[in-house]
Amino acid sequence: MTATAKDGGVYVTGRTYPFHQVLRQAGGEWLAEEKAWRFADPDQLAAVAAVLDTPAASGLAENQAPWRPKPGTEHRERVRATFMAAAPDVLGDEELLELLLFHAVPKRDTRPLAQALLRSFGDLHGVLAAEPARLAEVTAFDPATTERELAAVLFRLVRTVGLRAQAEGFKSRPVIDSPEELERYLETSLAQAGIEAFHALFLDAGNRLIRDECLARGTVDHTPLYPRELARRALELGAVAVILVHNHPSGDPTPSSADIATTRQVVDALAALNVTVYDHLIVGKGRITSFRNQGLL
Repeated sequence: MTATAKDGGVYVTGRTYPFHQVLRQAGGEWLAEEKAWRFADPDQLAAVAAVLDTPAASGLAENQAPWRPKPGTEHRERVRATFMAAAPDVLGDEELLELLLFHAVPKRDTRPLAQALLRSFGDLHGVLAAEPARLAEVTAFDPATTERELAAVLFRLVRTVGLRAQAEGFKSRPVIDSPEELERYLETSLAQAGIEAFHALFLDAGNRLIRDECLARGTVDHTPLYPRELARRALELGAVAVILVHNHPSGDPTPSSADIATTRQVVDALAALNVTVYDHLIVGKGRITSFRNQGLL
């Protein structure tokens, strides 16, 4: 931005749009024909300069020197421009995470933080699935700010929106006709979870997804499931079939004896209601075990 003394006032021109709210609140008047903000009192511009961390207003007015962006701004603009202009796969995980962190960390270089997060959680999937308690262990966040809290909200929001968009796809076509896509969805939603969780995918007569619900959460190696509650929920939703899903935080998707026994109880409870259990899937790290394929169902 450039400030120029003219006609008894100060005119600010250049790339002003990102700061239009600050300029207006400071008393600036937007002149559309001149594409400039006019300040009748130079002291008003001094206040704006202080907020934006620019050179002093008097210096701008006298020297007509262009405003220089804050350190790192040019880099952020380059990353954004690359992302918007190129194919999605041009940027690697580090660059994508760096770009995402711009929205949680506004005033410093986010690349070291992105690198630290990837070292801690392995990949982008692991970062987005990290619980706030795990993020608290990452020392690269500035403890004097709300960076960590904002990042936790941002990661959960991105992950939730992505999962919901994936689930919407199953509402228009049969779930069991897209086993590879279903596995990707389940790996995204459960593979990185730190505790065991039991989900049920309730299906309609066309095998389309009615709802994916988490029915129980437990510890790192156990989830209490009550077959009667699952049967009641199937009736409420009008489901005619169910796919059972739970994760093993250990990463090993081998069914335990308790998994097998619980599955039999659920099958019996739902059979009384003419609701079919298509499969029980256990999600590990990089692998999913199917009870049906293992001959356990």
